[in-house]
Amino acid sequence: MNAHDRHLLAAAGRGDADAVGAALAAGAAVEARDDRLRTPLLLAALGDHLAAAAVLVAAGADPNAPDSREDSPWLVTGVTGSVRMMRLLLPSGPAPEQLNRFGGTSLIPAAERGHTAYVRSVLAETSTDVDHVNRLGWTALLEAVILGDGGPRHEEVVAVLLAAGADPLLGDKDGVTPYEHAARRGFDGMARILRAAGAQPGAER
Repeated sequence: MNAHDRHLLAAAGRGDADAVGAALAAGAAVEARDDRLRTPLLLAALGDHLAAAAVLVAAGADPNAPDSREDSPWLVTGVTGSVRMMRLLLPSGPAPEQLNRFGGTSLIPAAERGHTAYVRSVLAETSTDVDHVNRLGWTALLEAVILGDGGPRHEEVVAVLLAAGADPLLGDKDGVTPYEHAARRGFDGMARILRAAGAQPGAER
């Protein structure tokens, strides 16, 4: 890696938009990679550095470029829950169907973490599949119930997913539905939301 690429990666990681522009003007590669195969745009997205990311997007940075962990600038917006970064990347052609190392779209970690605004926005503004199933056999709805804390944020995520058309009867690999998971975990509010959406209590397992 040459010095210009190193400067670009460092500038992107700390969110210094002026230094990003200077490094690009000096000849740094917009798709330079660090030792973990992270691009400048991925580093900017991880830090939610909007100004730096905007410079990189304008220079043609790829929002779908994966690193060694199969993360990409687009995918990490679901982890951070940054709606602003998600929207900044949209004109650069992100792939809503791109999958992370768990076989999930950006929607699934967002649901897991209770990023309600992101869940709502990515479903409204992209073609993300609300019922995509990852390698664990879980949809975004299942992740919100299984890995969520049952509190108001995750209840709201569940409501948003259902309003977007998520199937409340789509169970995990063992056939356990989101309602059943919520009931087993004592998430009464979440169970009520699911029941109101048409989820039917299954037989006791």
